[in-house]
Amino acid sequence: MKKIALLLVFTLAFNTASAQSKKKQILLLGTFHFENPGLDVAKVNTFNVMSDKSQKELENITNKIKKFGPDKIFIEWNYQKQTKLDQFYNKNTDSLLHKDADEIVQVALRSAKKLGHKQLYAIDYNNTDFPYDSLVKGMKAAGQFDLIKRNEETMKHYETDQNAKIAKYSLTELLLDINTKASNDDNVKWYLETAIKGGKTDDFVGAYLVSEWYRRNLYMYALIQKLTESKDDKIMVLLGAGHTAMIREFVEHNPEFEIVELATVLK
Repeated sequence: MKKIALLLVFTLAFNTASAQSKKKQILLLGTFHFENPGLDVAKVNTFNVMSDKSQKELENITNKIKKFGPDKIFIEWNYQKQTKLDQFYNKNTDSLLHKDADEIVQVALRSAKKLGHKQLYAIDYNNTDFPYDSLVKGMKAAGQFDLIKRNEETMKHYETDQNAKIAKYSLTELLLDINTKASNDDNVKWYLETAIKGGKTDDFVGAYLVSEWYRRNLYMYALIQKLTESKDDKIMVLLGAGHTAMIREFVEHNPEFEIVELATVLK
């Protein structure tokens, strides 16, 4: 009897430890701007997500997301305006899907409605600075002409590469490409290999821009963690690809989460 009781204790302890070590799955879905406002430093063409072909793809993509089954979906919407997001979420879904090309509508809202969610979760933090013009001025003042050339070449290469893909790829192919490791690495490299060097020795305009970018993404990551409850086994985060690249970096150091790749979900 003592052996049986001891075995039960070990079994319970093992099961408890296993339950505690179970990681939450996080799908990081990086996107380009479906409704391109042209506000990014790099200028790329707009992809037509409202075409019949793209709409069919979006139905398939969101059906696969439904199958994955996230308990919450987090989006790039000012966290201080959650009430406005709730009001937006409760508008006529069919009307929004036919008129609004934004990725929040076409991917996040469409997925959440299929999942029967009551809301989307706003996590964007907008009280940060992104002084790109000051960065370029700082480079010029410091005589960093090689760095300026490198920066211009990086931007031009990105624009050319993305525009070529937009002209050639389907929506699904574009999203899969944006969410590869190589693409994520490229999103981070510019900050840590080019921007951070900008300015004279006593001018940290480059480092300041990078720190502000990190701060915005860290604050979003903090909100993801705060809003993810113990009962949530799976979550999805839909942000611009530059943001998900950073969030991925943070998640990789968090033993409570494991990343689920978009390619795996869309199989």
